[in-house]
Amino acid sequence: MTEFLVPSLLLVVGLVTLLGGGEFLVRGASALAAVLKISPLVIGLTVVAFGTSAPELAVTVQATAAGESDLAVGNVVGSCICNVLLVLGVSALVAPLVVASRMVWLDVPIMVASSVAVLVMGWNGHIGRVDGLLLVLALAIYTVWSIQQGRRESREVIEEYEKQAPKVPAVSIATVWIQVGLVVAGLVLLTLGAHWLVNGAVTIARLLGVGELMIGLTIVALGTSLPEVATSVLASARGERDIAVGNVVGSNIMNILCVLGFSGLVSSEGVTVSQTALQFDIPVMIAVAVACLPIFFTGHLIARWEGALFLGYYVAYNLYLIFTAIHYEGMRTFKVIMVGIVIPLTVITLLVEAVRYGRQRWAARSK
Repeated sequence: MTEFLVPSLLLVVGLVTLLGGGEFLVRGASALAAVLKISPLVIGLTVVAFGTSAPELAVTVQATAAGESDLAVGNVVGSCICNVLLVLGVSALVAPLVVASRMVWLDVPIMVASSVAVLVMGWNGHIGRVDGLLLVLALAIYTVWSIQQGRRESREVIEEYEKQAPKVPAVSIATVWIQVGLVVAGLVLLTLGAHWLVNGAVTIARLLGVGELMIGLTIVALGTSLPEVATSVLASARGERDIAVGNVVGSNIMNILCVLGFSGLVSSEGVTVSQTALQFDIPVMIAVAVACLPIFFTGHLIARWEGALFLGYYVAYNLYLIFTAIHYEGMRTFKVIMVGIVIPLTVITLLVEAVRYGRQRWAARSK
């Protein structure tokens, strides 16, 4: 067991360093964005979302540069799944989550489209520099458009978000430099943390004989999603429930467009996408993103039972990965229960809820 000691310490220290770096980056970037008078909604969907996705970016770029593409892809895909199922699930259990109409009609469809783009681009077995460039360009367009829309928001909407956003005091030149220093420190810590985390995770995977894709989808994905967990659960507990949802949706968009985009750009050979990821994990990521549409749409609210549903699916997904890795004898029964019973019941329930909500809206308009 002694051979696990050093890589385990690297893994833990790497995670802690990533969290510290992400915290510095979020604080510094949010303050700078406030100085530039960007609305709180846009800060949540772009700056804060980028900050909480920075650990994924650091780990994925580091893994890609080291030739560990399975770990890189697993980290992004696993983090997107974790963000929706675990983060939103736990946040909704704390308190029902309000969903802004903009997210229903714009940001969630963009999240779905981005998820599908990963499958299309990776269908040939890798995401190359051209694919990476397209993803980064899409990110730039989305960010610029979001900022422009944020500045065009009505005064009422801006005031609504300002009530929920932390008050930012008048900023001096010295304070600005302090925030810049926080951003730089955050980037340095993220780089170091990513290096240690990747080295520890890869070493443990090899010692256990477990594939790097599996490690990326579970341990690394959960570790790099901790900033989203902390941010969204804390926002939900404080009553800032729409911010909790915006952080998750924005982070998933950043994970795909920014993280995979830059990873594809930095590698001359591109990011290799395994058949396992193409046939199962990426489709699961797409299904999870699509599932947000009916849940978000019905009343613009994620109820506690829907949060419990998300959380249950996250547990089931991880059980599937573990059972597959250890070649569990009851795997076939588990598949039959999930595919033949649980998933169909979930689809039927969501359809019933959508129809019920549609009828209520129609009845309200007819009065």
